[in-house]
Amino acid sequence: MAVFFWILSVLCLIYYGVIVIYSGVETAFSLVWVVMALCLAAMAGLAGIYTRVRERVPLCVAVSAVTVPAAFFVIFVIVEVLIGLSSLSSGKQSADYVIVLGAQVHGDRVSRTLEYRLEKALVYAELHSNTIFVLSGGKGPGEDISEAEAMYRYLSERGVPEYQLIKEEQSRSTYENLVYSKLAIIEREKERRGFIRRVMAEAGYLMPPDEETVIHVAIVTSNFHVFRSKGIARKIGLTDNSGIAARSDPVLFLHFCVRECFAILKDKFMGNM
Repeated sequence: MAVFFWILSVLCLIYYGVIVIYSGVETAFSLVWVVMALCLAAMAGLAGIYTRVRERVPLCVAVSAVTVPAAFFVIFVIVEVLIGLSSLSSGKQSADYVIVLGAQVHGDRVSRTLEYRLEKALVYAELHSNTIFVLSGGKGPGEDISEAEAMYRYLSERGVPEYQLIKEEQSRSTYENLVYSKLAIIEREKERRGFIRRVMAEAGYLMPPDEETVIHVAIVTSNFHVFRSKGIARKIGLTDNSGIAARSDPVLFLHFCVRECFAILKDKFMGNM
């Protein structure tokens, strides 16, 4: 068992090195691999000591020492399975609104992750000409323009008409992405219904009273991010939602999945999903 933990510890350090070489030491949450390597090394050391002093260690202590990491491992596996299943979302159903979640912008250029999401949105726009796209993302450190503005320019330059695009430039997190996008959708629905009411009144028709309508919303985001995005959307009242999974960087995919597990647990604990 100790050898197994040592091997995992070394693999974690190797992968951390790959991340640093590939995308830089400033890669968000990358130090988790160093922490995991240290924890696994500690477990390997303890496993080695336990084999030598097994007879003197009370059973309750041994069981407790195994139960805690085992419970965390089970939770981790369950969350990762849910992430994997959600990543199979294809977004075949036509949506009234598609929320495209932002990602980092380098100056005024979209990052690789954001471009993957925009490629998926572009394909969807070609198939669904009546769908409205809510481009969600504020301006963060190192960004000359907001993520929403960068997405707007990308899609406009590739032929998506202006009437299909709404910019949401206030958000700083996934939770805010979806909250502010919902507010933008509600505001547009009010304007749309008001316009229809005026046109019908001018034509002499009586507009029926507003009814509670269900709006189908799809969310374009990276494959590892679909599960959390859909969970948050349901929590804030966008219950009729689906995910459209964009590809992600193959080298960093494992890192993204591990980071996403912690983000899901955090949002669940905070009541965001």
